[in-house]
Amino acid sequence: MDPVGDTIGTRWKQHHDAFLGYLRVECGMAPATIEAYGRDLRRMLADLSECGVGTPDGVTPQHLAGHIARLGREGLSGATVARHLATIRVFFRWLLARGEVEGNPTELLLTPTRWKRVPGVLSPVQMRRLVEAPAPPDKPAAGAPLWVRDRAILELMYSSGLRASEVGAIGLTDVLETLGALRVLGKGSKQRLVPMGEPAQDWLGRYLDECRPTLARRGQDPARHGGKMLDQGRVFLTKSGRPIERVRVWQIVKKYAARAGLSDVHPHTLRHSFATHLLAGGADLRVVQELLGHADITTTQIYTHVDQSQLRKMHARCHPRA
Repeated sequence: MDPVGDTIGTRWKQHHDAFLGYLRVECGMAPATIEAYGRDLRRMLADLSECGVGTPDGVTPQHLAGHIARLGREGLSGATVARHLATIRVFFRWLLARGEVEGNPTELLLTPTRWKRVPGVLSPVQMRRLVEAPAPPDKPAAGAPLWVRDRAILELMYSSGLRASEVGAIGLTDVLETLGALRVLGKGSKQRLVPMGEPAQDWLGRYLDECRPTLARRGQDPARHGGKMLDQGRVFLTKSGRPIERVRVWQIVKKYAARAGLSDVHPHTLRHSFATHLLAGGADLRVVQELLGHADITTTQIYTHVDQSQLRKMHARCHPRA
């Protein structure tokens, strides 16, 4: 339940629900994307309701500019505010197409500056400490060795640059053993093939042999589930045999980062490190873009700001008057 959603009027609620239906059915957006649009939209509609604006035709550019300004005063980053504004623009274009408004009040709004914040990365030595942190407990418990699952997850996230949400979405048919690659469903339901390093392949194979069968059997209880398998054909499962979710992946990364003595580490840190280490090793920027699944290369270019020493070495090696 989103408490903000309870503060909007009935008319706004109808438009809200119809708009999300449009994104789902006609635009074919992924559930996570629709959820993000919904959060941003409810936030704006709550602000409009507090200002006494209850219908689309009552919205002015000043109302929307005030909403954007409030988001900025709350300390949200430029990128987050820009995302809010993108949601608002799409919403009012949709209203205009439906004849709910005579003009588009977002046309006069300026997009806030998106600061290029350099992502945090781990060094190769720190990365090794993290992926090697899962280990057998001193007193092995009965059942599946979950530390093997966790090791496989960490190895794959770093080896293939996976997002937390992508980890849980990997299906058994997405593991292409003969190619040593994974088929990954990323943002916008876009598929990409990413290679797996040998350590990642080894640990994934060990997990599939030693751990997953036990977890999958836990999800098959004829008395409780009518004999249905709860694993949905996914690779990584929880103790109850269900597909692992993004929140659990976050918890796994945090757990082993603390065990490795590392701070401020989250799932995207492994993805940042994957891209940075590739570029530092001489990989082409376009190749890294494809591996990360970035639609725009400018998103990938931020990683060129991370390893300045590598850039200086490349300049010294390649420029005739360096």
